[in-house]
Amino acid sequence: MRRTAHRTHLAGWLLVALSGAACRSGPGRSASGAGGLSITDDAGRTVAFAAPARRIVSLAPSSTELLFAMGAGPQVVGRTTWCRYPAAALAVPVVGDGLDPNIEAVAARHPDLVVLYRSPSNEAAVAQFTRLGIPAVILRQDRIADVARDAQLLGRLTGHGPAADSLAGALAAVAAAPAPPVHTTMAFVVWDNPPMIIGAGSFLDELATLAGARNVFHDIPGASATVSLETLASRDPEWIAVLDDSATSAPPAFAARPEWRVIPAVRAGRFLHLRGDLFGRPSPRAAVAVAELHRLLEAGRAPSVHP
Repeated sequence: MRRTAHRTHLAGWLLVALSGAACRSGPGRSASGAGGLSITDDAGRTVAFAAPARRIVSLAPSSTELLFAMGAGPQVVGRTTWCRYPAAALAVPVVGDGLDPNIEAVAARHPDLVVLYRSPSNEAAVAQFTRLGIPAVILRQDRIADVARDAQLLGRLTGHGPAADSLAGALAAVAAAPAPPVHTTMAFVVWDNPPMIIGAGSFLDELATLAGARNVFHDIPGASATVSLETLASRDPEWIAVLDDSATSAPPAFAARPEWRVIPAVRAGRFLHLRGDLFGRPSPRAAVAVAELHRLLEAGRAPSVHP
């Protein structure tokens, strides 16, 4: 996962998104009245809309996928370079990255709604959209429950309430499902220099629990943290999970470096390769991600060993 060669969904979008994971506020709320729709977003901002949005720029992959899943895809007129699912989203013009976005490129799409991820990097952009008279909402998307709440809010804003409520119910059910017995341990390595791992504040930690695994860094409350190789080795996970943009069975590049071989799972080649388009952010496909992780863990009970 070198910086130049492995800008995966996780190392790209998720790493910058994790920088905003500590910025939490109360849940979004919405209300309808004679003057239209008013919502309170995850930054505590009240935003008013005269009518459901018809031209939406989505600056977060989770939001883009949610919009398409609820039937609002034809209303999306701008996306980020990281918004690559579903396939229909690829036909939407790209307006840049999701954090610190290009204001001119977004405004050129003439949106009546801009959806941003909750991060300090987006605060200046929201202020500029406000000055331009472009309604913008900020959504937190760190846990499965966040995506369920976001689905309901976006459903109200786009005129797809019933479909969005159905999505939200399905996601809430996934998040609330009883965890199966733990039968293995794992660590998510999302950056290699310095080593960065996933903690309890990330949806990836949720997926591990729901798939019957224990994240060995569950005691870290944040979404991510930088740790030493010695610490990673002392936690001794059975599996090292990495995210890939394409299907692969080859060990990550860092596995060949001598300093990483202090970790037993690295020496044994016990890697889980997780698809970036499915595991790179929380999404309506959370149940699919849980099932896929469980399948990989079960299939890996007799793993191939890389020297």
